[in-house]
Amino acid sequence: MHGVGLMCGLAAVLCGLLVAGAAVAQDTPELVSVKMIWNQGQYNAFTDLIRFQDKWFCTFREGESHVYGEDGTIRIIASDDGETWESMALLAEGGIDLRDPKLSVMPDGRLMMLAGGSVYEGKEYKGRQPRVAFSKDGVEWTPTQRILGEGEWLWRVTWHKDKGYGVTRLLTIEPDGKKHTNVRLMVTTDGLHYDEIVPWGELHDRPNETTVRFLDNDEMMAMVRREEGDTTGWLGTSMPPYTEWTWHQTGHRFGGPNFIQLPDGSLWGASRYYPGGAKTVLARMTRDSYEPVLTLPSGGDTSYPGLVWHDGLLWMSYYSSHEGKASIYLAKIRIPGLSK
Repeated sequence: MHGVGLMCGLAAVLCGLLVAGAAVAQDTPELVSVKMIWNQGQYNAFTDLIRFQDKWFCTFREGESHVYGEDGTIRIIASDDGETWESMALLAEGGIDLRDPKLSVMPDGRLMMLAGGSVYEGKEYKGRQPRVAFSKDGVEWTPTQRILGEGEWLWRVTWHKDKGYGVTRLLTIEPDGKKHTNVRLMVTTDGLHYDEIVPWGELHDRPNETTVRFLDNDEMMAMVRREEGDTTGWLGTSMPPYTEWTWHQTGHRFGGPNFIQLPDGSLWGASRYYPGGAKTVLARMTRDSYEPVLTLPSGGDTSYPGLVWHDGLLWMSYYSSHEGKASIYLAKIRIPGLSK
């Protein structure tokens, strides 16, 4: 009898473990598909993804390498179905390394491309200033225009109630080579002219790449990369007028941070994951936490994801050099409890 009881007990434990494992599996995002969608440039990197006029648009930088060498240009490709892609435009500016393009749809229905514009002589940094360009159809684009001031880098603009919000960082380099970064939350109505809402003086250790999004009740949330100290990223939240912020340290280092709120209110982030070699990951998020849960096929130089929720799936663009050449990839991800 004791043996029978022991066997039943073991069976119950095993059953419990199986049920727990099944629950974990059901709660884990599933990679439905991933494919390379572009590698025609010598070095293809720093992506963003958007739905515009019932088509997919993906943008990224083409250059000679991650940095330095031939000045970067901005490629914009489009697709009706996410499977077959063709080039729509190539934006360039003489003597300017265009970098990290971001796409957004403005209140007037135009597509806006925002990018960094850096100047190098060989491997010596000479300066930078953000650029924007606009399009009614994603094919014909205005010439790139300078915004803000010399030394600034406005990394992403998110539109909410007819206003665009983003965080700019101003790099200063002391004579001894020490770098300082000042960050400011900005607002615009036309994509060209920006006003400061608040300086983020409380953020230290060289904060830089920042994505802001809007949650319920007009709450703004920010995901911030940091370059010094322990280099771990921060999450911040604020209610209108966005001058008072609450900050949480995540314990994870970011690279190319982006995040999205899905229809059920859940938050999902994506960025570079450093332990064990660089990878691009999807992370489950809250207002004060970031937990990587899915690693995309990636490695080497990688990350800078674009995120779009469409047809019951999370679509993610990113770049990676794990197959030997920095190329552009598109993943479709099934989210537990939401996807078909």
